Amino acid sequence: MATETSVDYDRTKELKQFDDTKAGVKGLVDAGILNIPKIFVRPAEDLAADELNSGHKNVEVPIIDVSNVGDSIRRQEIVNEVKIASGEWGFFQVINHGIPLSVLDEMIEGIRLFNEQDLELKMELYSRDGAKKVKFLSNFDIYTSKALDWKDTLQLSLLDFDPDPSEMPPVCRKSTMEYIKHLKKLGETLFELLSEALGLQPDHLNSIGCSKGCSIVAHYYPPCPQPELTLGVRKHADAGILTVLLQNHIGGLQVLHDDQWFDVHPIRGGLVINIGDLLQVLSNDKFKSVKHRAIASHVGPRISVPCFFSGHASLLDKPFGPIKDLLSEANPPRYKEFLLKEYLAKFFSSSLDDNKLPLDYYKQ
Repeated sequence: MATETSVDYDRTKELKQFDDTKAGVKGLVDAGILNIPKIFVRPAEDLAADELNSGHKNVEVPIIDVSNVGDSIRRQEIVNEVKIASGEWGFFQVINHGIPLSVLDEMIEGIRLFNEQDLELKMELYSRDGAKKVKFLSNFDIYTSKALDWKDTLQLSLLDFDPDPSEMPPVCRKSTMEYIKHLKKLGETLFELLSEALGLQPDHLNSIGCSKGCSIVAHYYPPCPQPELTLGVRKHADAGILTVLLQNHIGGLQVLHDDQWFDVHPIRGGLVINIGDLLQVLSNDKFKSVKHRAIASHVGPRISVPCFFSGHASLLDKPFGPIKDLLSEANPPRYKEFLLKEYLAKFFSSSLDDNKLPLDYYKQ
């Protein structure tokens, strides 16, 4: 095996060839491949480990109906459900959240149209430049990962939820701008509920900038000829504060809970919410940021649109750590304070499949 790797197979060369096409994974599918390139094949030990871990399919990630959140009695019930889900699962789905179904459908359709437009138009946006606000690429950690994910990505960085429409790709501009408008309001509501679930004032997380600014990272997973050999997204935890995920009807998302993989079945009109590493820190481990992944499939395209709330830009240079109001002699800080920009630099310079996570550096 070592001989094959060193002599016959130049991984870096193959990665560069794939990157240079600027056509992403969809380009491979459009070319009619029957076998996935070796750069996408997971290490043998990972494939073997999955054989032992089929997961329970009959248990669902919590589903929380957030209608009537203004009613004081119902609100207390919702806060309690959020508290349990955030502490035990790190994941939940919200329904009746106030974003019209038409807005969700049009957002998904806009991402499909972006990925299925003429390649030349997509290639204009293909970039690995971290400073670019809007870019198209495949696999942000392409040169450091053990195996590539079977997906392409349109990345949109939003500062203060006030994007310049002219920067958005024309084919999905209108639908994206409309979705962003609704997302801002939902984010504020979710951070109120999470604040209350921690026993804080409703405005606590919003007041420190948690709901200001986010990145939308829209993924397109084409059908895969050999889904058993690769993944849509490798196992990872999210680096930010909170993730709000919109997905189409083709499932694939799985959450690691009690060392088993659980499917997160798409709900029409539902949104998946998960705790990020930074909220685990802020909550001093009351809330859990958990590993999750997306499996590849013969059917597609699967489309998923996570929005990563990572805080206001002004937080980058300030010390970041557990919320002081949550600490006591009985509940000392579990993390050292750190600078957010250092933490994010660690995350983006590492690979999703690194064993040491950026959060591990700051544990007490």
